[in-house]
Amino acid sequence: MVRRVAIIGAGASGLASIKCCLDEGLEPTCFERSEDIGGLWRFADNADSGRVSVYRSVITNTSKEMSSFSDFPCPEDFPNFLPHGLLLEYFRMYARHFQLLRHIRFKTTVLSVRKRPDFATSGQWEVVTETEGVQESHVFDAVMVCTGHYQVPHLPLASFPGIETHFKGRYLHSQQYKDAEAFRGKRVLVVGIGNTGGDIAVELSHVAAKVFLSARSNTWVYSRVSDHGFPFDMVSTTRFNHFLEWLLPSAIMRRIKFRRFNSWFNHEIYGLASVKRCLPFCMLSGTVVLKPNVKEFTKTSAVFEDGTTEENIDVVLFATVRSPLKNNRSLYKCIFPPQLERPTLAIMGLVQLTGSVMAGAEIQARWVTGIFAGLHVLPLFPESVWRFVFLQTEGPENLKMSFINYTSDIASCAGVKPSVLWLLLTDPRLAMAVFFGPCTPYQYRLVGRGRWSGARAAILTQWQRALKPLRTRVVEDGASPCSWRWLGLLALPAMLVVGFLLSKSPRPGWVPRGLSLF
Repeated sequence: MVRRVAIIGAGASGLASIKCCLDEGLEPTCFERSEDIGGLWRFADNADSGRVSVYRSVITNTSKEMSSFSDFPCPEDFPNFLPHGLLLEYFRMYARHFQLLRHIRFKTTVLSVRKRPDFATSGQWEVVTETEGVQESHVFDAVMVCTGHYQVPHLPLASFPGIETHFKGRYLHSQQYKDAEAFRGKRVLVVGIGNTGGDIAVELSHVAAKVFLSARSNTWVYSRVSDHGFPFDMVSTTRFNHFLEWLLPSAIMRRIKFRRFNSWFNHEIYGLASVKRCLPFCMLSGTVVLKPNVKEFTKTSAVFEDGTTEENIDVVLFATVRSPLKNNRSLYKCIFPPQLERPTLAIMGLVQLTGSVMAGAEIQARWVTGIFAGLHVLPLFPESVWRFVFLQTEGPENLKMSFINYTSDIASCAGVKPSVLWLLLTDPRLAMAVFFGPCTPYQYRLVGRGRWSGARAAILTQWQRALKPLRTRVVEDGASPCSWRWLGLLALPAMLVVGFLLSKSPRPGWVPRGLSLF
């Protein structure tokens, strides 16, 4: 029987895990090696003891409503996309409200986690920690690893001949980047066109003499702002859109998305299939130049795979990250190592989603702590079947999983996924908001264990909280574009069609592959 739980890390995943342990009557002890909560999101001018932190100007890629803890909405006066300081303040509010700090041991590093000799029967772990030079051994019934996705900076120097032996300039990892001032007047090469690489390249363009952005491959990166100025994820991440993606052929959906992205600007003109919204302007003004992958470095230049060379490079900045696990899909539901005799070790938040990882980590924590408390059980498969299960879910290492698919799957395991069809019969207004509106975390507090009485109100007022920080100057306008009134004409027939499709399932309980709506 699990009672004492060790939680490693007091970032977003760690805080959610502490709270979920308390909800299930468990006794959590969280070990945090720094002196404060927040993990990655606690900015520091200099990385202390190798701790990864964000850079000074960073803001979230997912909106506050889509990233909120499911029973603790973000304040309505907070902006939709939070600077790191406000996100950290939100974490502090959450920790104070649920009295989580008393369960955290700060300035304590976990040195090792090992099975106890009787693990096959007890499932217990020996955890060795160090505080101010003093080591201590503990015995826990379960362990939740909440160290995050990006703890290991990746400098792929071996892939770039000459950078260590010939290049005379400076090279560093984006983890060491804090602000642009140190690069004023420099010619900078940024390697990597992910979120961090694109953002840093744009920021550097304001002070650097020239910025070159090297991209090995293409990937779509959406603007934070959608049509009519609303947060992109609130408009796009809906169960209705998810249903359409399942219903329509993938080729048609790809074409629809391609046309939508190119309606902002023609990606082919810029040599992009991946772009930050402000990056094209930087390219038009010549402050950022997109380049292919680097072939090699000389003393002062970079030679690219297309044969071109850029001279007088002062700094090379690697925006590259390697996950602690090469493939998180070797974990059951991206959480549990399958080889263990007892499911008492959980790897939290180690998942790439098309939406908020914070919301994903919280629903993980609710399910995991339910398993620890004996409310849920994992399937007992022989090793050969486990291998088959994981082969069915494996894919490219950097492939993001559908936010709705994944969170709905974990919510089903935890018994907290709402039924849209049942809501349609009992609360049509709420059903319409759940199906056509943004799939916010509050939806997973409507039913089941951990049900929150404020979930319905949180869902029905989510657009009000999104619009509140924008209305600092009153302008008389017409009907709000985000109004759901017009959807009333479509909601009932659309849901009846969905219900009919599911009623034609070939066997009871069957759900179409890839569809996690009902």
